[in-house]
Amino acid sequence: MSRNTKINLLLLLAVAFLAVMPLVLGLGDHKEEPFTGADGEAETAITEIEPDYEPWFSPLYEPPSGEIESALFSLQAALGAGVLAYYFGLRRGRKQGEQRARERDSVSVGGAGESDGEGV
Repeated sequence: MSRNTKINLLLLLAVAFLAVMPLVLGLGDHKEEPFTGADGEAETAITEIEPDYEPWFSPLYEPPSGEIESALFSLQAALGAGVLAYYFGLRRGRKQGEQRARERDSVSVGGAGESDGEGV
């Protein structure tokens, strides 16, 4: 097994560990909605500290249900992942193209001075 494969497996195990441990340890069991987003938690904390607080801004669009909000969030995450994947793929492709061009140039420079004696 190569060194990169070992590193990738360790990283995968670390991510799985971080994802599963809150569930195993029961974090959030005392809450009605244990794994809500940071926005909801912040709103609750602010209203506890300052009950008369009024937000400076209001949302431009309020989805009609939580499912639609989750779908829009997933769409946003997918678009971001697509942009990142395109960027890194483009960089890798360019690097491979440059490497192939260098190899081709080194072969053509090395073979240009040699003659097989045929033709002339």
